[in-house]
Amino acid sequence: MSATKSGETSPSPCVLVVEDEMLVAMMLEGMLRDLGYRVIKAARVAKAVSLVATEVIDVAILDVNLAGEPSYRVADELLRRGIPFVFASGYAPGSLRADFHDIAVLRKPYLSHEVRQLVTSAIQSRNAA
Repeated sequence: MSATKSGETSPSPCVLVVEDEMLVAMMLEGMLRDLGYRVIKAARVAKAVSLVATEVIDVAILDVNLAGEPSYRVADELLRRGIPFVFASGYAPGSLRADFHDIAVLRKPYLSHEVRQLVTSAIQSRNAA
């Protein structure tokens, strides 16, 4: 269970999906819902940063490139708030900004078992901290 801003508990952890391709976002949302997660989505950096500031998020999945804009500003805000995240990318693993090379990358196309493993691992690492 996950805490909300009002202190109540929600039935499942919340995953922020930051993805600019609608069909990819819908597919990932479906996978996550099937795995029992609550999902909120953003397709642009500004919207994602706003959600990070206003929603209780347990973990985030960030597409590296959002309509030509890197999602690093979202990643920086998640780090600042102590919210775990993974990047999602079809690019080569070494293409991330140097200070993010230790962040897990979910490779496109997504496989359900990889999504489950990375999201579960990220949430567990936050709970252990």
